Amino acid sequence: MDNGLLKQLSFNPEKGGLFYQDVRYLLIRPETLAVFQKATEKELGKRASEILYESGVQGGTLSAKRYRELFNLSDKESVGFMIRMGAQIGWGRFELERFDTSPKNLVVNVYHSPFAEAYGPSSSPVCHFIRGVLSGIASVVFGQAVKSTESACLARGDSCCRFELKMGGG
Repeated sequence: MDNGLLKQLSFNPEKGGLFYQDVRYLLIRPETLAVFQKATEKELGKRASEILYESGVQGGTLSAKRYRELFNLSDKESVGFMIRMGAQIGWGRFELERFDTSPKNLVVNVYHSPFAEAYGPSSSPVCHFIRGVLSGIASVVFGQAVKSTESACLARGDSCCRFELKMGGG
């Protein structure tokens, strides 16, 4: 698969930043985020996963709104664009399993999640950023809050991370 997004990244030397469509992105090793995640989990317990999730929701919502408007995307095109972008920025290989507008639900599988790979073995799902980003995207597309779960996770030994999103709030 050609990575058109990388070809369109621009570097602003004055700001020391990478930009795609005037939106700033940064490169960071997944291990850096895994250390941060484990430290916040140690300090905050379950609240840490909620904070990581909420951070992802913010990013997913902002990006979905921005690119939907910029490229005049339909609901399904918005989802497709964003999951292609997820892969192109290094968040794993995304596959859209289901997109239904009635009832409103979305299922996305992510293979080789860098969050799960860097985190290592876990008894519970660890890809809170991805779950949050997908929730932000789904809330923009469906026009309301969604309920999201990570029903499978590479860190638990599953073959991929599976995210299920449907109407019904956080």
